[in-house]
Amino acid sequence: MDPKIKLMFLDEHAAEGAERFGISPKDLTFIGGFQNFIYSYNRDESKYILRFTPSTLRTSEGLAAEIEWIRYLSENGLSVSDPVLSVTGKDFERIQGNTMDFYATSFNYAPGRKIGYPECLGNSILYEQCGRITGRLHELTKLYKPISTRHTWEFNEYLLRAKDYLPAELQPIIHALDELKANLASLPVTSDNFGLIHGDINVGNFTVNESGQITLFDFDECQYSWYVEDIAIQLYYLLYVFGEDSQSERKAQYELFIKHFELGYTEDGRQMPDGWKNKMKLFLKIREIIVVVGMYRSWDLTQPDDWTRDFLQDSRMRITKGISLIDEF
Repeated sequence: MDPKIKLMFLDEHAAEGAERFGISPKDLTFIGGFQNFIYSYNRDESKYILRFTPSTLRTSEGLAAEIEWIRYLSENGLSVSDPVLSVTGKDFERIQGNTMDFYATSFNYAPGRKIGYPECLGNSILYEQCGRITGRLHELTKLYKPISTRHTWEFNEYLLRAKDYLPAELQPIIHALDELKANLASLPVTSDNFGLIHGDINVGNFTVNESGQITLFDFDECQYSWYVEDIAIQLYYLLYVFGEDSQSERKAQYELFIKHFELGYTEDGRQMPDGWKNKMKLFLKIREIIVVVGMYRSWDLTQPDDWTRDFLQDSRMRITKGISLIDEF
């Protein structure tokens, strides 16, 4: 979260948003958020999410597109955290502030539990399930005819504002990003390889129930991009925990994920995106920069802990040398 935005979001904004959705402000429980302000609440023995999105981050058109897509996916059998209407029957409510506005949206709380680290590592059953839900999502997207318009990858907030968040000494990362964006812009765009993607599938953004079914949530990063990006993002968060001194463990994790993810994705005759393995390195590089930009935007890195310091050192080396987490394999 941008520290400046944190200062602008007040208790009165949360209270007004709660009332718009028929919730008493005292029933809200703040649970965090990296780009949005996220609360939980209970009603009629069910649990829900109330999300506040800065108007500097998303437009009303973009929010409408996000919720329209989630509803479409749900209506077609994908397990997602469904949107909840406000008291006046709206998908979202605009809460006015002195310096910026905030959009309030509500969703069902995803059933099941999150699978964190280290449980998500070396988990072949999980990867097959991830492949299955990602493949089904992409399959549905190819048939999707939206009313509202969501942004394309070029307008990703992290890519647009990297120069604002990175310190001057990391200018080489900006140069690397410019080269990667040029490479992305040259990729072929077809209905089979490009469409609306979740944009942030990772173990923090889904739950798993007792039968192993995944429920996706947090579609805030959805955008039009290549389908392979949805795969690379999942892979990135399973590999970045292994430093440069753990190459063999990283390789084993990579091979296990690819094998079982593909099994799930191609179930029921689905095809992997064209050239997905060849494009994986490019999208891993993009994700690495997005992660670094997000860290500098949201955290005080003047005195990082040992893991963060080592990660940033390794990451900067990879980015400036133009290599990805899987280049050595």
